[in-house]
Amino acid sequence: MTDLMQRLDTLATASDAPDNLTRLFLSPAHKHAIGLVAGWMQQAGLRTEIDAIGNLVGRSANPSGGRILLLGSHIDTVRNAGKYDGNFGVLAAIAALSQAGPLPYGVEIIAFGDEEGVRFPQTLSGSRAVAGRFAAAALEGCDAKGVSMAAALQEFGCNPADIQAIARDPATIAAYVELHIEQGPVLENQNLPVGIVTAINGASRYAATVTGRAGHAGTVPMAMRRDALTAAAEMVVAVEATGRAAPDLVATVGTLSVQPGAPNSVPGQVSFSIDIRAPSDDTRIDAATAISAAFERIAASRQVDLDIIQTHDAPATPCALALREQLATAIAAQGIAPF
Repeated sequence: MTDLMQRLDTLATASDAPDNLTRLFLSPAHKHAIGLVAGWMQQAGLRTEIDAIGNLVGRSANPSGGRILLLGSHIDTVRNAGKYDGNFGVLAAIAALSQAGPLPYGVEIIAFGDEEGVRFPQTLSGSRAVAGRFAAAALEGCDAKGVSMAAALQEFGCNPADIQAIARDPATIAAYVELHIEQGPVLENQNLPVGIVTAINGASRYAATVTGRAGHAGTVPMAMRRDALTAAAEMVVAVEATGRAAPDLVATVGTLSVQPGAPNSVPGQVSFSIDIRAPSDDTRIDAATAISAAFERIAASRQVDLDIIQTHDAPATPCALALREQLATAIAAQGIAPF
């Protein structure tokens, strides 16, 4: 455990920001992180490679020639991230394999390069490619500097033309297991060190732009304003209200940009993100419909224009019952109540 924690500290030094942990997909910090993790994989006896989408893959021998076990997580981060998110799952898998000794089956540990979707419009690019669900159109998406994903991959040393070839055949995979920190308060409230995930929330993301009329703060009368920010603020509150309306539903506005962005200007345009998640697809879709209707009412009332684009959509996915039962047995064997 000491080595694992030390490695996590070392990996946290691979950052694109000088004063916090920010590691973006296909960035210099991503390349630095791959070098560190590849070295630890090789010490564990794994053969390593970087695939066409920028994932780092470590492979063990497969004596039986049968189905293999996939382990791993992601090594990209959000901005100003914690050092355990994603990274812990990759390094813990390496540590576990190092202690397990020779196994009768093959294991692959995958350090996914793009889970967070911070740099480019699409998220989960690494796992989508492994699952055979990567859409080639995502390669045209650009980052804030106008660099396309295709160009960034080529600069990184990857060949985008080979992405489809890295898809795994489900018939060759025994299971995929990922260890991840809890990003909420439930286990802490239960005073439990570990829990078993029953389902992956479905998620929808949108980019919204509200356009009003910019003007001088000192000369435009209140009754004549078409303030994009006050309209957007009302929409943000509508997102929150919708998220509170159903159990297990969450709805978030995580980014917001105001133009012209000056103290003496009436905002003329506001762009913001919307993230909706739920374990039920029906609940999530109903929430998206309700939010869209609320936005339309607000836009009409405040005489602003509204544009909404969906940037991500993933269905809810229940976790395999057989794996959950095996994990529960293993947890109970440690004297911990399965949860």
